[in-house]
Amino acid sequence: QMLRDRVRPLFYTRMRLGEFDPPDMNPYSALNLSVVQSPEHRNLSLEAAVKSFVLLKNIRGTLPLRAQDLPGQRLAVVGPFADNPRVLFGDYAPVPEPQYIYTPRRGLEMLGANVSFAAGCGEPRCQRYSRAQVVGAAGAADVVVVCLGTGVDVETEAKDRSDLSLPGHQLELLQDAVQ
Repeated sequence: QMLRDRVRPLFYTRMRLGEFDPPDMNPYSALNLSVVQSPEHRNLSLEAAVKSFVLLKNIRGTLPLRAQDLPGQRLAVVGPFADNPRVLFGDYAPVPEPQYIYTPRRGLEMLGANVSFAAGCGEPRCQRYSRAQVVGAAGAADVVVVCLGTGVDVETEAKDRSDLSLPGHQLELLQDAVQ
């Protein structure tokens, strides 16, 4: 009886969400990528992403980068999240369509910026770090965009971290990029 009492609200919620309804009763089952990836939906997605950013410190007013200011500027995009689409998605993301993924590097290149790239680390754990690669790219740039984080390789559901520090050599990468 205790098991039934615990499971009942879970299944009730799943039923209310239509999880057990036949597919023909679900109005979204007929949607395909031409609808989901329409310009209207992509623009809405971009708007939501832009509004989700939080800028904590902007001492010299460098941000936001404006497209009209980028031509002629030398940008370095560095870090394990700079051009790795796989790490940009969370645990419950659907299988992404590569043509719709815009990494920071790809996005800046599409704006006409002169972009150099250095991952510094091959993956978010950042166990092996190429200081020379990062220092070389950052040293030759007018603006450096550093892309760091954790990703599902480092933390995910039922896989917590023991502290909040950046994994591996990522802090070192950040320090080298801003010198």
